[in-house]
Amino acid sequence: MNARIVVLGAGQAGQQTAASLREHGHQGTVTLIGDEGVLPYERPPLSKAYLKGEADEARLWLRPETFYERNAIERVTGTAVAIDRTARTVRLGDGTLHSYDHLVLATGARPRTLPVPGSDLHGIRTLRTLEDADLLRKDLAGAAHVVVVGAGFIGLEFAAAARELGHGVTVVEYLDRPLARVASAPTAGHFTRLHRERGNALLLGQGVSAFHGDGEGRVAEVELTDGRRLPADLVLVGAGVTPCTELAEAAGLAVAGGVVTDDRLLTSDSRISAVGDCAVFPHPRADAPLRIESVQNAVDHARLVADRLTGGARTYDDLPWFWSSQFTTTLQIAGLGHTADSEVVLGDPDGGAFSVLLFRDGELVAVESVNRPADHMSARRILTGGIPLTPWDAATEGFTLRAHLKSHTTPRVPTPA
Repeated sequence: MNARIVVLGAGQAGQQTAASLREHGHQGTVTLIGDEGVLPYERPPLSKAYLKGEADEARLWLRPETFYERNAIERVTGTAVAIDRTARTVRLGDGTLHSYDHLVLATGARPRTLPVPGSDLHGIRTLRTLEDADLLRKDLAGAAHVVVVGAGFIGLEFAAAARELGHGVTVVEYLDRPLARVASAPTAGHFTRLHRERGNALLLGQGVSAFHGDGEGRVAEVELTDGRRLPADLVLVGAGVTPCTELAEAAGLAVAGGVVTDDRLLTSDSRISAVGDCAVFPHPRADAPLRIESVQNAVDHARLVADRLTGGARTYDDLPWFWSSQFTTTLQIAGLGHTADSEVVLGDPDGGAFSVLLFRDGELVAVESVNRPADHMSARRILTGGIPLTPWDAATEGFTLRAHLKSHTTPRVPTPA
């Protein structure tokens, strides 16, 4: 296949698409367009090891420069401003045109900002890119009071890293618990205790009504919805992200909370695919199309599209999984637990290691594991393999995921006649 393939977006999903195309034997041109001007890199370390100075830039690169040269992947730095579906071209801000036979949108997402007074003050940051992380590292050097708005993965990871660097940290969360959109109450409770025990303040059920400056254009206070004011030399807003869909929408593609795709990740134009954080797609484990922000999703989307563009025909049904590291604690999630109606806890949430098994209508839909990596790997195999597991099984004394998996995968020895 000698088709010209253009990948728009050089994050995890875009880079993996380009790499997988070559791995699958694509012979045509592959052009990878990104707007950051650096090699494609990992984002997870930005809120952890890189922020703390434990990893330099070179350890972030997904592939070395020589990989792109060796595999004839053309890297272009520029900002796309228009897609012409009739001419099949992408136009960049400098006026250059890139023609395609197939276009892959890997445009990702951007951090949400807070539409409140004072949000334009210096010292109010978001964390998405390498540049964001570099600015935060500089700001942290002189910050005595750090406020984090939002207790999702990014907010809590940053709060943990800032505390380990010796800063006073207050986390403000509008909902009544941290990780409310991604984890169960037992898991949320564990991370609440973890942060408080390590010295971080968590203010739950509070929003931000305004930011106040020091008279010289820099943030000095965060005003909460109950009227309290928190001192702040630095604010990290971790209030989620918005998918970057403007180009797709302007080109007339279907957009609904993301670029709409089918189960093969094709958009409403058969010559355009969408992958990663920007894509909304159907999944057999979900009742409605969904958008997932994770490395796993980005990588598996990319691999499927590369497979399809080189002759494959499978649909997307890969098991979603997620992870987060905070202090010395690691949370791993397998599956989608947002629709769960019951749970079984293995281990002690007040201790250092446990798993929460989440069920819907008596069927296992997700497992959250805290410092229990063996549980996580067993859960992924159980969920992927469709191995039956009920809440009653899980509540049996002495039950373990590993033993349950083994009992369903160990070949039976035939009984002699």
